[in-house]
Amino acid sequence: MHPVILYCTAALGCLLFLLGLSVSMLRRRAGIGSGPAPDKNAPLNRVIRAHANTAEFAPFLAVIYLYFGWRGPSDLAVWLIVAATVSRFLLVIGLIAWPSMSRPNPPRFIGALGTYLCGVALSVLMVVGG
Repeated sequence: MHPVILYCTAALGCLLFLLGLSVSMLRRRAGIGSGPAPDKNAPLNRVIRAHANTAEFAPFLAVIYLYFGWRGPSDLAVWLIVAATVSRFLLVIGLIAWPSMSRPNPPRFIGALGTYLCGVALSVLMVVGG
């Protein structure tokens, strides 16, 4: 297994589970057992959104990463995997670090766009044998 692919897969897993832990801790602190906080831009709601978004993309990205790790990745595949992983972290930073989810911000935009472009490129690369 290519070490970069292993580390990127592990990073996505850590991101997902640490965000889940953050949601639980913020819920306990706020006294909210389920559902969102009343203020739509509350830290709890931003972390819930970051966790949900990560849960939507990280599992399939991990499958793609491990496919390439198993097959022996091209340099292009490795770079796309690194870029996709960085994009996921940027998106989370953009959701959590900014005071409002109502307006786009640079890390969130770059993270989302990078996830889409790298995900599509890796999916196509799977088919064409890269």
